[in-house]
Amino acid sequence: METKLCCMSPLFLFLFGILSFMASLADAETHYHDFVVQQTPVTRLCQTHNIITVNGQFPGPTIAARNGDKLVIKVTNRARYNVTLHWHGIRQMRTPWADGPEYITQCPIKPGGTYTYRFTIENQEGTLWWHAHSKWLRATVYGALVIFPKSGSSYPFSAPKIDVPIILDRHFFTGAAPNVSDAYTINGQPGDLYRCSSQGTVRISVNSGDTVLLRVINAALNQQLFFSVANHKLTVVGADAAYNKPFTTRVIMVGPGQTTNVLLTADQPPARYYMAARAYASGQNVAFDNTTTTAILEYKTATSQTSSPVLPQLPAFNDTATVTQFTSQLKGIPSLAKVPTNVDENLFFTVGLGLVNCTPGPRCQGPNNTRFAASMNNVSFVLPRKTSLLQAYYQNIPGVFTTDFPPSPPVKFDYTGNVSRGLWQPRRGTKLYQLKYGSNVQIVLQDTAIVTTEDHPIHLHGYHFFVVGQGFGNFNPKTDTAKFNLVDPPVRNTIDVPVGGWAVIRFVADNPGVWLFHCHIDSHLTWGLAMSFLVENGKGKSQSIEPPPADLPQC
Repeated sequence: METKLCCMSPLFLFLFGILSFMASLADAETHYHDFVVQQTPVTRLCQTHNIITVNGQFPGPTIAARNGDKLVIKVTNRARYNVTLHWHGIRQMRTPWADGPEYITQCPIKPGGTYTYRFTIENQEGTLWWHAHSKWLRATVYGALVIFPKSGSSYPFSAPKIDVPIILDRHFFTGAAPNVSDAYTINGQPGDLYRCSSQGTVRISVNSGDTVLLRVINAALNQQLFFSVANHKLTVVGADAAYNKPFTTRVIMVGPGQTTNVLLTADQPPARYYMAARAYASGQNVAFDNTTTTAILEYKTATSQTSSPVLPQLPAFNDTATVTQFTSQLKGIPSLAKVPTNVDENLFFTVGLGLVNCTPGPRCQGPNNTRFAASMNNVSFVLPRKTSLLQAYYQNIPGVFTTDFPPSPPVKFDYTGNVSRGLWQPRRGTKLYQLKYGSNVQIVLQDTAIVTTEDHPIHLHGYHFFVVGQGFGNFNPKTDTAKFNLVDPPVRNTIDVPVGGWAVIRFVADNPGVWLFHCHIDSHLTWGLAMSFLVENGKGKSQSIEPPPADLPQC
């Protein structure tokens, strides 16, 4: 059976299909790409605006490779802003210089500059994505990263007939504030429910009986999203480039930075059906866009190609129960990855918002002469500006960072209760936590009620991890530890910490380098909801990681 990546629009070009992949040589290949970051006019919602793109495409080019392949991506910056690119979810074993977050593993690529990212995909299959990791450029600079099985290998499920990346996003075409977008989009198009948008609505054509693999990516800056296809069941088979035990659902929730692979069988009466996405908004009194983006699944034998498609029933914007039901069904495949059962490093990180005092002005938009902040363990992360953390570590540059990030909150309190205002103002600092190479690490991530409880998507660079437990309220080590799933926990690189709750992750510190750990809501990252890990294997820096490339940008 032929399987192919489905083209969404002229701007969304897929490089090659699965069939050609499986027919290629068994040896790993090296794929070369040229990415030009540039300003491009794009028309949406009746207006034309200049946005920053890669190669004039929005979304950007899809990268397709196999497990074991090497990627060489030359990035030329022809925009007027500094930029870096991050390959979200790639392990970057021994190649931390290619990870991409600005001032963490590299200085930004300045206008007119170039930098070539080189890395190998190791033991990963499924869907990841790439995006800008500098300022707000991630709003439009992103694309899918599809990883097929090695040649001669196969999926742990029947091969689909059609393979389609579905990139969900929210956009600010009229320049609105970051927390109130103008539209959500699917593969760059708002869909039929927005003005001036029907002509560009994404369409996927199927024959009855076709199996479709939808690679759903949440590229939104600041919003978790529900996704569903009218009248069709979705079988979840993977998340964050890791396979899971298949289960069937009508709706999925995808947090910012996360990916979810679902299979859909075209088994309904031939007609036109909407696939749709809209917000899951957990923060109290936090403004959000309550509109819905759509694409169309259309049967080729439908009697009418002009009738109105069927719209799926999506959950209410605050339906945490549906989110919990969905995430609780995610189970890993034990034969593919083993969760650590012993713990060497037991860390406890609070994740939440805060307020800092400020002088009245444009940046002082919090209540009572304050501005919003965010922190982990009451430390609001500050990026360096004169060099990157990885360069400072590798070149022994003093005064850039300290390694005294607290392993637990400096003050214990009722995290999800009524928090004293004396705890609302975090300290600022560039603090790292050093992990012993090879150690088994457990991190409890605890949401707080400072300002408001909220669902936080936390992403760990350079690693994937096991999600061994989640719950609501304050984590209780005496009672909650006994409920951990140490048999078949799901594997992820980005975990949504439940609103007013906690999540526990485990991983082995087997990848030397400096690795960012942060909330993938961009406003929260800007406010300081981040920290970094330092991992070295004791063999010396030159033996732990590859030396810095000759074209590494300088600050």
